[in-house]
Amino acid sequence: MRILLIEDDKELCEAIIVHLKKEAYEVDICNNGDEALYYICKFTHDLIILDRMLPGMDGLTIMEQIRKKGYTTPIIMVTAMNGINDRIDGLDGGADDYLVKPFAVEELQARIRALLRRPRIIENLDSLKFQNICLDVSTYIVSNGEKKISLSKREGALLEFFLLHKEVILTREQILGRVWGPDCFVEDGNIDNYIFFLRRRLKALDAEVVIKTIHGIGYRLESRNV
Repeated sequence: MRILLIEDDKELCEAIIVHLKKEAYEVDICNNGDEALYYICKFTHDLIILDRMLPGMDGLTIMEQIRKKGYTTPIIMVTAMNGINDRIDGLDGGADDYLVKPFAVEELQARIRALLRRPRIIENLDSLKFQNICLDVSTYIVSNGEKKISLSKREGALLEFFLLHKEVILTREQILGRVWGPDCFVEDGNIDNYIFFLRRRLKALDAEVVIKTIHGIGYRLESRNV
């Protein structure tokens, strides 16, 4: 599980990181609002811990922007502002939970576990669309109008993961963990083979999307015009 910690108090960051790493979470850190928005839009995380008062863009504005973009990543907002209206603003603004400073890190850990147990909501379970392609997630048939191609189970799962995180960089580790499973042994070149197969399928459909290699990191599904 990968968590994004957005907090400008560096001592608090260090304390939180020590506890989260003991529970085997991977943690990315941002200390200001502008950097945080970049991380949220370019990478994928399972949960976000977001301070309300940040240098640059504040936490409420960050939440407003990413919720408008359709990101459903669970967010725990942490802040010293403990008035009832402050909590209402945070929850109405898009937070899934609200934790007032000072707090015990053990309570934060418990809230993280509770949120990660919740099933993630996907707006449309039947199909996923991007530009001119549509994937039927029950049959793994990808189409562009009347053109249709049936994908293998692995190809379909891979395209589904890309479509759920379109225009976001997905690392090789994230792809392997989600498509093959965290405990599955996969040879290093296996993912490259399936990316090749999927690119060939998209080309055959005259898709307006491409899978771009981000050297040293992973891949990103994006519009062909980018």
